[in-house]
Amino acid sequence: MHRRALLQGAALGGLALARPSLAQPARTSTLRFVPQANLTALDPIWTSAIVTQIHGYHVYDTLYGVDGQQRPHPQMAEGHTVSSDGRVWRIRLREGLYFHDGEPVRGRDAAASLARWSKRDPFGQVLAKVVESWSAPDDRTVEIKLTRPFPMLLDAIAKPDANVAFIIPERLARTDANSQVSEVVGSGPYRFLANEFVAGSRSAYAKFDRYVPREGVADWTSGGKIAHFNRVEWHVLPDPATAIAALSNGEVDWVDQPLPDLIPTLARNPGVKVDTLATAGFLSLMRLNHLHPPFNNPKVRRAVALAVNQADYMGVTQGDERSAWRECHSLFPCGTPYGTEDLSELARAPRSLDRAKAALAESGYAGEKVVIINPTDFPLIGPHGQLTADLLTRIGMNVDLMESDWGTVVQRRASREPVEKGGWSIFHTYGSAMSYINPAVSSLVKGTGAEGWFGWYSSPQMEDMIQTWLDAPDETSQKRIADAVNKLAQDDVATVPLGQFFIRTAYRSNLTGFVKGSMPYPWGVRPA
Repeated sequence: MHRRALLQGAALGGLALARPSLAQPARTSTLRFVPQANLTALDPIWTSAIVTQIHGYHVYDTLYGVDGQQRPHPQMAEGHTVSSDGRVWRIRLREGLYFHDGEPVRGRDAAASLARWSKRDPFGQVLAKVVESWSAPDDRTVEIKLTRPFPMLLDAIAKPDANVAFIIPERLARTDANSQVSEVVGSGPYRFLANEFVAGSRSAYAKFDRYVPREGVADWTSGGKIAHFNRVEWHVLPDPATAIAALSNGEVDWVDQPLPDLIPTLARNPGVKVDTLATAGFLSLMRLNHLHPPFNNPKVRRAVALAVNQADYMGVTQGDERSAWRECHSLFPCGTPYGTEDLSELARAPRSLDRAKAALAESGYAGEKVVIINPTDFPLIGPHGQLTADLLTRIGMNVDLMESDWGTVVQRRASREPVEKGGWSIFHTYGSAMSYINPAVSSLVKGTGAEGWFGWYSSPQMEDMIQTWLDAPDETSQKRIADAVNKLAQDDVATVPLGQFFIRTAYRSNLTGFVKGSMPYPWGVRPA
């Protein structure tokens, strides 16, 4: 209660921002945006961090995008053809596509971009297993030759969330997928202004005059992506009360993720509108490092899973308003076709510290240090790390809570070293529910080991099951196999689910045109 009262008082009273430029009157040519977290990693293929994907949607474009029903539509593409045997796909590029450096977008740029993307994205990795070659017969054609048919190819390259298949110049796409590209050059509606980028503080984007949007209304990541502002500025304001005060006073135009405690205050402000743009919701997650002790031992992982009470995790970040969150013990989002709960014994009640302690005592845990890397500047994640540190200490684990900014967490979680050499044991995050909706797209269940998502869960059995799901002849078979995938991932504790929630965003009431989807998109937004 003290924390909530303090934040509300700060928001009501108003706070002057340190940067004078923010206090100027609203300018219709500039959209001032407060992102959910600090932007440090600029390569949306190298990292799946949501803030980097949002950045990516400003700068880059995709061959295909999806509508609200997750159906793929041509975006940079004019269209495509498929050979009679289903093994050769040819995608034709639209005319007049240019990169921000002035070079035309060519087929070889798209082919190289897809090849690099397929090494990092879970769905891309599944597709890559059957790709014989990515090539460009001419400047406007991308050719994908397969060893066998892959009917979901467009679904793969159009997926809207983590590790989006953005198109970049070939010279940059040749960068190793495990390293970040050296420049931010795309062909999307906004250019990244590298000379104005200050990690931890600010980034800026300018409207790209040579971008030609598709005709039609924008729908999720498809349709007409129209940039109505000449300039977009991102201002990193880690303190939630400062961000809300800036929005209330008109010093910024849009706060991506206001703290739930402050939503009632915002709702009473006639100059501010509170909205839910990400209608699919989000899953909160605890990811364990499967490479090193103690979590290379599945029995230790299971002890942790038994200790987790999702209501505690949701309450500490989302508050008491139950309409904003729900418990969800499935690794596919609840409320979706595969969101089945209670498949695993680990997901069933009762969940108690006594049960977790008993499981840990029987696991062979030898007191190895558990390093939790945790952000102090991310209100939807930081409290989860602190809660886990307390929880694991209480069941008898040797815990070291290493707190830093989110950018440092994103950098460190890529390390595969043991903890004594700068590695980690646990991090927490969340992602759009659409990122985890089925076995093909979800990084949470993939068992690809070193080629997979941070945590590097490895299970050849899981990979065989996912391939069987892809080959299934009908929806009934797919549902049966998806349940088996879900159960195995829960039994193995591939990821510990912490609950499902719905984020509300807030913006000045003199803005309109916001496009619903899985994250805040820059196109469509305009002065009312």
